Amino acid sequence: MAPDLEVAIAGAGPAGVATAVALVRRDPSLRGRVAVFDRARFPRQKPCGGGLTGHAEEAMAALGLALTVPHLPAPRARVTFGAVDRAVTLARPVRVIRREELDASLVAQARDLGVDVREGAPVEGARVDDGRVHFGAGGRSLTARLLVGADGAGSAVRKLLRGERRADAPDAERTRPIRLFRAELRAPRRAAISDDTMLYDFTAMPEGLRGYVWIFPVPGGRINVGLMHAPTRALSGAELTAMLARHLRRFGVSLEDDADDRGALRGWPAWGYEPGAPVSAPHLLVVGDAAGIDALTGEGIAVGMEQAVIAAAAITDALARGDFRLRGYRRALRRATVGRELAIDRWLARLLYGEGELIGDGWRRWLPLVLWDERMLELYAARVCGSLVLADRKRSLVAALLRHLAAGGGRARQLLAAEGELPKLLAA
Repeated sequence: MAPDLEVAIAGAGPAGVATAVALVRRDPSLRGRVAVFDRARFPRQKPCGGGLTGHAEEAMAALGLALTVPHLPAPRARVTFGAVDRAVTLARPVRVIRREELDASLVAQARDLGVDVREGAPVEGARVDDGRVHFGAGGRSLTARLLVGADGAGSAVRKLLRGERRADAPDAERTRPIRLFRAELRAPRRAAISDDTMLYDFTAMPEGLRGYVWIFPVPGGRINVGLMHAPTRALSGAELTAMLARHLRRFGVSLEDDADDRGALRGWPAWGYEPGAPVSAPHLLVVGDAAGIDALTGEGIAVGMEQAVIAAAAITDALARGDFRLRGYRRALRRATVGRELAIDRWLARLLYGEGELIGDGWRRWLPLVLWDERMLELYAARVCGSLVLADRKRSLVAALLRHLAAGGGRARQLLAAEGELPKLLAA
């Protein structure tokens, strides 16, 4: 008996929808034979920084998807640490959106292309048997030749293909995930922020944060605020919430200023991408947050959509050959631009957020590279806005690292002086 579907996709966020769209564009005969399932109904709230980088826009263009929702261009970025304030102009602006609006728009565009998107129908109880995947969704028992996990950091498909935290699981599976907290607030009139600039603030790192606080502008005179915390230091949700509130106040922003639902602070976990970790098994593969986000910046939208294109190529090849082992998918991800960029950012994240790892002692050695090396700041700004592939500029990156090591003493003293001013600055 033929399966109910050729491909079932768990999760209708950008990665899941992009996978479905890429499939029907590669093979129009798959219309009606691919279905996307999600436990939510759209539009739905989704914690996210909301920045569409140049890589995200390129992925959307390649898929024929349009940016139809309100967005605010941010052509500038600021990197701060206490009184140290570095500004950089982006070669092309990052477009900041609201995820609930973007995701609903992408679902609507996918349906216009003939993709079956089923809301309020989470994929449950998936198992591989008799050369197909058996699962439940929306009160029905279904089968598919392939199941794609685009169902986020808690992905049931990820757990199925990787096993439940085996003793020999990769390190990333035995450690804490990256934690992110986000709220959307009305922009205070007297806030020390601009409506065309993305702010990345590292001032909380001496307090244990291994990441940054962000403030991004969004349409309608509002701001998207949050923080990212890497898993190398244990901090509770209450500690991270208090830290975010304390450091937002420095910019004239209060988490108490907004009474509506958008102003509610929401937290969520995420796994960083691990090049050696499994992303597929027979009849199963994962994309987006289920495969791992950018460990340095926390970016997930562009990552998921770029991975979706690679996943669609692997899936159509599997369907054509009748070989569903998907053995080449991990290698294809690693060799693609998105995989090479994620690997570089993972290494940089270990430098900046690690505890005594690699060369030196973590953030105190490497944060000055971001604060006082103009070329490094320009390189990463170009990476964020999509005007270059950092993985193709390894020589420039190594030169920046060597420059930094040569200038280490002077930059370390600058950081120490800036850190010494923090108590007075935070008490003001």
